[in-house]
Amino acid sequence: MRRLLLMLALLPCLAVAADPDYVLTIRDHRFVPAELRVPAGKKIKLIVDNQDATAEEFESHALNREKVIPPKSKAPVFIGPLKPGQYPFVGEFHEKTANGVIIAE
Repeated sequence: MRRLLLMLALLPCLAVAADPDYVLTIRDHRFVPAELRVPAGKKIKLIVDNQDATAEEFESHALNREKVIPPKSKAPVFIGPLKPGQYPFVGEFHEKTANGVIIAE
């Protein structure tokens, strides 16, 4: 029982220590923010939130990831751990406007 109480007491600390999610929003066929800074050396969960009425594909050759995000929906993309540097990405269906970079530092 004492061990259980100790574990329960530590739960708030564990929740605070969890890595946050990072959000990329697709709006008007653009990524917001177009530049996203993340910690190097950590695996991260990127939530791509497509607010447009059409599908978009998050694609990054540098990250070796591609995922179609249906209209008006969200999808997770797991990346990392990343070395310090810049990792460009595009929305393959609207490459002229939907582009950006993840900067690991």
